[in-house]
Amino acid sequence: SIDIPVGAMRAYEFVADHLGDWAIHCHKSHHTMNAMGHDVPTFIGVNKKPLTQKIRQFQPEYMPMGTNGMGDMAKMEMPLPDNTIPMMTGWGPYGPIEMGGMFSVVKVRDGIDADDYSDPGWYENPPGEMAYEWTGELPEFASNNSPRTILTQKPASKG
Repeated sequence: SIDIPVGAMRAYEFVADHLGDWAIHCHKSHHTMNAMGHDVPTFIGVNKKPLTQKIRQFQPEYMPMGTNGMGDMAKMEMPLPDNTIPMMTGWGPYGPIEMGGMFSVVKVRDGIDADDYSDPGWYENPPGEMAYEWTGELPEFASNNSPRTILTQKPASKG
């Protein structure tokens, strides 16, 4: 983490020894008046249809957002709400990059010269190193309801 006060700049260096596309993201308090203002709990995965019907009785144009993350707005190519600085998202190889704030993508590759500022394109993950959605059976849920509880997986039963 690097603290950069309002109106200031920082120069920093890092060792770029991990290949990939890396986000540099900003969390400064003066951004909360814009797209990073999180006054409402996350609605990711929530069915907001009953709530939407009630709100539309008072505000007919109301449209819920955030069921799948704030990238919904970018996917629909909608204009940003009033008083929002256009820093909500960027586009990556799999759709919108949802940062909700100012960010840059640092692209670390082998063989890029120090003065080469051309875009190398999006990083291609080696086979077997890409995250994917698990669609198989989920393990039994474990909970920790005591400071003495140690969570360990039960041995797999055969048969």
